[in-house]
Amino acid sequence: MDIFDRYAPFVQEYIYRNNWENLRGIQVAAGDAIFNTDENLLLTASTASGKTEAVFFPIITLFSEDMPKSVGCIYIGPLKALINDQFDRLTELCEEADIPVWHWHGDVARTHKEKLLKNPSGILQITPESLEAMLIHKHSIIGSLFSDLRFIVIDEVHSLLRGDRGGQTLCLIERLSKLAGVKPRRIGLSATIGEPEAVGRFLASGTGRGTIIPKIEQKGMTWRLSMEHFYIQSGRDGESNSGADNSGDINQEECIDKGTEERIIGKTSVDVFSAEKNKDEFDPSFKYIFDNTRNKKCLVFVNSREECEAVTTTLRRYSELYGEDERFQIHHGNISAALRETAEDVMKDDYENQTTVTTATLELGIDIGRLERAFQIDAPWTVSAFLQRMGRTGRRGDPQEMWFVMREEEVEARAMLPVTIPWTLIQGIALVQLYVEERWVEPPRLDRLPYSLLYHQTMSTLMSCGEMTPAGLAARVLPLTFFHRVTQEDYKVLLQHLLKIGHIQQTAEGGLIVGLAGEKVVNNFKFYGVFQESEEFTVRSENQELGTIVAPPPVGEKIAIAGRVWTVLDVDKKRHTVYCTLVRGSVPAYFGQCPGDLHTKVLTRMRQVLHEEKGYPYLMKNAVTRLEKARETVSASGIGSDVLLNLGGTKWCFFPWIGTYGFLALERVLRIKCAPRLGLKNFDSSRPYFMVFTMRAGRDEFFRILKEELSKDFEARTLIYPKEVPLFDKYDEYLPEKLLIKGFAESVLDLDGLRKKSEEWN
Repeated sequence: MDIFDRYAPFVQEYIYRNNWENLRGIQVAAGDAIFNTDENLLLTASTASGKTEAVFFPIITLFSEDMPKSVGCIYIGPLKALINDQFDRLTELCEEADIPVWHWHGDVARTHKEKLLKNPSGILQITPESLEAMLIHKHSIIGSLFSDLRFIVIDEVHSLLRGDRGGQTLCLIERLSKLAGVKPRRIGLSATIGEPEAVGRFLASGTGRGTIIPKIEQKGMTWRLSMEHFYIQSGRDGESNSGADNSGDINQEECIDKGTEERIIGKTSVDVFSAEKNKDEFDPSFKYIFDNTRNKKCLVFVNSREECEAVTTTLRRYSELYGEDERFQIHHGNISAALRETAEDVMKDDYENQTTVTTATLELGIDIGRLERAFQIDAPWTVSAFLQRMGRTGRRGDPQEMWFVMREEEVEARAMLPVTIPWTLIQGIALVQLYVEERWVEPPRLDRLPYSLLYHQTMSTLMSCGEMTPAGLAARVLPLTFFHRVTQEDYKVLLQHLLKIGHIQQTAEGGLIVGLAGEKVVNNFKFYGVFQESEEFTVRSENQELGTIVAPPPVGEKIAIAGRVWTVLDVDKKRHTVYCTLVRGSVPAYFGQCPGDLHTKVLTRMRQVLHEEKGYPYLMKNAVTRLEKARETVSASGIGSDVLLNLGGTKWCFFPWIGTYGFLALERVLRIKCAPRLGLKNFDSSRPYFMVFTMRAGRDEFFRILKEELSKDFEARTLIYPKEVPLFDKYDEYLPEKLLIKGFAESVLDLDGLRKKSEEWN
């Protein structure tokens, strides 16, 4: 039977009403998998390809034919905003069939939640953190809430694959399924997945089912892509590298790369608005963004919350200087929900040509309407992030469009070689080329030793179940698939340590319960999440909550938050509240390099960018000039053919071209194992691009000793510095030192990758 004919009549009517002429390939593939098999499903397709409808059309058809006796489907979304957005879409889709749609997170009214508890049914949309809270506080009724659960849909599954949050989600699904006595099918949705087969296995963990991963033929996409370079400091004589006079007309030059269907169209012109007043105040890169967002609906992506505040504040200041209406919104995780929702509402309004400066919070699939253009300040750290961010544009038939704005501080002519390379520009080119040439996206990291999450799930299980024997607790926690590398001995060490520090305690009968010290952790609402959080202060102005900051400045100093500048009136450290008042002006901001997880393949492609002669049609005039200069520097210095260069005397620079985790391991091998033999001192690094040091040895001896040490049979834990306690994840501070060292050494330090890469060095 044709998939459309298999849909329920109300679904068919919905399709007619929305003037869809035919089903997309992804909808046919999803319908076939859900209707005709009992397997799990992983759908990977570009943003706005119809993934949500593709899975819910068949699910609600099945529900209309045989209505579940409880909640029949759980939709897990990574963001409240995404859930709110999907809630409206699903409600419209399901109302004719009388299939209830519920949402559950911290901003949802209690009355709505109580209605679900009284009448568990339909589809429940929830975040991992709210599902954790539900398992803890509604433990006794989980069975009745989900006794007929048939599907679990995980949206934006890629966002959960590189940290503990994905492991937490998988643990929650397994715990809930066991409590309710059900085996729901799992469906993962994503626009960007590296190694889909590995993700499919992760998705199916513990289900006894396989995962269907349809290969869907998609139409070739057209990308409108540009990349421009700016020196942050103005040039001499008042001239600045602003890009305003460098429109870079490349005559609609198209690059059609063989083996792909992406067409990358170079920018034909730059919209320029020039004004003389206050010219000296303008940062050329921000002025470029300011000019080219006028009368358009845009997003400006940055890589940190601090940068988000500074960029928004600066752009709003420009509006003021030019006498324009304010047209810049702000969106990141530390501003209040009200301000985030204001930005989302403005962006959804087709009559509002405004721009929102954002971190990754708008990277995911929230529908913000007809977005014309995305900007990216500096390079993101992954191909996945680049694709997600550019994929926010291009809806309603328009091409996807992104403008990269690469910033670099001018360096002195006598500066050392490594800092004269425009690393951000080279990284951006490499990310684009890897996808265009190979369709490559970073693979997931699914085989870590997640001891921080092990602590969290142990405490959560004790909170929800009450007193348990040590054996009973281990039987609940250790079989969870995400802990497959954790040994019984590891778990025994953890429980003994938690008893020692009072996070759990033993009853007279020998059972385990949450201890007094542990109650302080688990009774805080922040316990539900496993992502790292800093100690935050709420910022208020009169009756308005603006958001949160970390480490507030003294009274009288200025802060930037919610895209404006404020003077601090008072700091209440007991209540963690900062009181301030609105002022005019700007706040200097540090644009430091955000720590990122850069893959070895990206570094390898960066090296190729520096020594190949190939041009890239999306580079604007300044970027072309800067790349040419960088390549000349590389050619003259020998970086293209060598990885270890003498900078003069005993000073050396090493370019290992290895990813972040391998780079971390290399630093430690050199410091701990090689330094005495090499006479290596004054070690400094710009991770993961290069490292500089002095040594008495020569080039050949350096590589001989390094390879000798790497060939020895030693464990990664020997690369821990004396007295080092590596704390990285949220609950690491509650772990025994033995597990901390083991987890860091085996999950973070990529010794195997380092050994493999070293075979290329000579």
